[in-house]
Amino acid sequence: MSVKVRFAPSPTGKLHLGNIRAALVNWLFCCQQGGEFILRIDDTDRERSTKENEDLIKTDLNWLGIHWHDTFRQSERFDRYDAVVEKLKADGRLYPCYETSEELDMKRKIQLGRGQPPVYDRAALSLTADEIAAYEAEGRTPHWRFKLNVPSRIEWSDKIRGFVSFDMASVSDPILIRGDGSYLYTLPSVIDDIDYGITHIVRGEDHVTNSAVQVQIFEAIGGSAPEMAHFALLTGKGGEGLSKRYGAMSISEFRDDAGLEPMAIISLIARVGTSEPIEAFSSIDPLIEGFDFGKFGRATAKLDPDELEWLNTKILRMTPYADLKDRLEGIDEAFWNAIQPNINKLTDVKDWLSIINGPVTPVIEDADHIAKTLELLPAGELTGDSWGEWTGRVKAETGVKGKALFMPLRQALTGQNHGPDMGVLLPLIGRDRVTARLKGEAA
Repeated sequence: MSVKVRFAPSPTGKLHLGNIRAALVNWLFCCQQGGEFILRIDDTDRERSTKENEDLIKTDLNWLGIHWHDTFRQSERFDRYDAVVEKLKADGRLYPCYETSEELDMKRKIQLGRGQPPVYDRAALSLTADEIAAYEAEGRTPHWRFKLNVPSRIEWSDKIRGFVSFDMASVSDPILIRGDGSYLYTLPSVIDDIDYGITHIVRGEDHVTNSAVQVQIFEAIGGSAPEMAHFALLTGKGGEGLSKRYGAMSISEFRDDAGLEPMAIISLIARVGTSEPIEAFSSIDPLIEGFDFGKFGRATAKLDPDELEWLNTKILRMTPYADLKDRLEGIDEAFWNAIQPNINKLTDVKDWLSIINGPVTPVIEDADHIAKTLELLPAGELTGDSWGEWTGRVKAETGVKGKALFMPLRQALTGQNHGPDMGVLLPLIGRDRVTARLKGEAA
């Protein structure tokens, strides 16, 4: 069987780490199996869906390296959904209900007060023609529920959760069409999965009950449910919900504001909630090769977004110049190799360039000592050997050595307490700026 999976975001907002986890798990599995990855845009909510959000979703996925084989919008398939609805009505599987949200809420409260499960009582099935006419005269429009086969059990072997069994008598007949005629997620998703030949549904465990309901909808339409895998949901590292700090930032914010590398996000999200340790990967290939549903845990997956900074640093410090050359405008390999051990984000390159080109305000604590070092600066053009020659002279002349020798020179020339090898920076700063900075001038 050729694997075919889908990722189905709604263009009503921006992608965040939770969304991307669903996309990534599907994509890793698909790539490992040599299958197809479908991007389905769930834009049936026509009021809240925007083209801007759809475009941003695609930008985010491409930036992360998650590429689709085919894509479509649900808003282009309403004729198909409408046709299936008419069949389900004719078969007696869709029925109109006229209760308001307040009336339904009251029913649930009464049931809970009696110690009963809050399952819809199917009162709408007993409505007479006169009652329906009265409701419609009030201006009520029906919402439509799918009539589940009960009593029955829905069972499947979940690739992550193992054996799953649902007593359908404990589940309300799901609403498939709202009172305003718009579709909820449930029905269009099933129709699309059938039409596009989806073989595996891979999503969060909050959809397990939906999956049980959808199994019966698949059967009612004449299809069969794909295989399923439901992974644990993400929380913050302390078990709290995903706030702005704990992973609810959008992918575009991680990219544009935080300046993170895509593989930092991929490295974290691919391993969180699995039995494998979080590691920095500069290529996605090992993650594809090592993908295994059996490595996913049942416990809630705890996300520590602070690890993104650590992963980002490790990835940049292990990435060769050739892989970043196109993004390092005007930076040669020697300079990159010099600053790479001090890089946490690629934007740090600009900071070091500004330190070389100035202006920099020198940090000088002992002006007499720094003046003496200027006298000992080697003549002529400064080269890669100049730093060693210069510090050797200063040591011989003043007796200063170690940190007491190197730190004052670094502070005077860069205004920093740490940084790349000064032997590389010195010729890049150049004699004129070196001289001016040693004199205490901003240059």
